[in-house]
Amino acid sequence: MPVPDPSAVPSGPARFAGTVSVITGSSRGIGFAIAERLVAEGGAVILTGRKQDALDAAVDRLGDAATAVAGRADDAEHRAAVFAHVAERHGRLDHLVNNTGINPVYGPVVDIDADAARKILEVNVVATLDWTRAAVAAGLRRSVVNIASVAGLGASPGIAFYGISKAAVINLTMQLAYELAPGIRVNAVAPAVIKTAFARALYEGHEAEASAAYPLARLGETADVAGPVAFLLSDDAAWITGQTLPIDGGAGIRPFL
Repeated sequence: MPVPDPSAVPSGPARFAGTVSVITGSSRGIGFAIAERLVAEGGAVILTGRKQDALDAAVDRLGDAATAVAGRADDAEHRAAVFAHVAERHGRLDHLVNNTGINPVYGPVVDIDADAARKILEVNVVATLDWTRAAVAAGLRRSVVNIASVAGLGASPGIAFYGISKAAVINLTMQLAYELAPGIRVNAVAPAVIKTAFARALYEGHEAEASAAYPLARLGETADVAGPVAFLLSDDAAWITGQTLPIDGGAGIRPFL
């Protein structure tokens, strides 16, 4: 099956020329692919992540349009440093992508350690709210996209509490969209299994079997997420808010019989 080329951008005007976007958790994987797409379409991006060396490598790949600030997504001082950097370097903020997420446990939801559950909610849900509030306070002008998951759309055995947190992100997206309209649009995407280090345990060693669950007969690539996110951020989606777009290779249309 064809796999998207992350460097292939539709011809025409650069949709993000003159815009500035903050993308959390973007030194690699889906976050980096989103940054790469926005830069390819003329935008400037600010990357975040915990590891300075990984961020430096990502900025080197993206060039002068990218800068980075290292820190933990659930740290208020880190968020303040990011938006201070945005104000000093760019003087404007157009878009926010809440990509950071964690899933430190695997197993039945009834067995999850309470402290692990709280940490998942803190990073995946509360930090998403906090980043959005901080961005609005910093003068966010246009749009937010939250990275949810198909795990938040139904039962997700093995990663159940992660799914619960992503269901909360999906509902949070609707609440924020309602409250921030009409000035700021807020949407989400819900990817299925994407070939990243984060999801490796879900496919490594059995990729063909994992791929068989999808009508499009392959797992997702990071570029499969970056394109829809770019669309939702852009003015091409100017009359779309409060929505969650599944990116699942057709898994949601599998017949029951």
